[in-house]
Amino acid sequence: MATVEERVKAATAQVLKVAPDKIKMEDSFTADLGAESVQSIELVAMFEEEFGIEMDEDAALSVQTVGEAVEFVAKVCKEQGVEVEETPNNKP
Repeated sequence: MATVEERVKAATAQVLKVAPDKIKMEDSFTADLGAESVQSIELVAMFEEEFGIEMDEDAALSVQTVGEAVEFVAKVCKEQGVEVEETPNNKP
């Protein structure tokens, strides 16, 4: 199973049409990866589908970076009892 980080990057790459290996944890979805508001909503939906979770849309849309998204998704998965493989030591 891929880690939360790998899965978040893969979903981000698919929605934003960016190569997954070019996405860094510190990248901002808007400033670095060029996400527009519609794409941000698509990302939230993609993360929900990928992980089988439901996220608070306002909280999810307040996430600014890929690293924050990884932490946010991992937290929601834990809260909703969804098992995920975390990055070793929670470090990228």
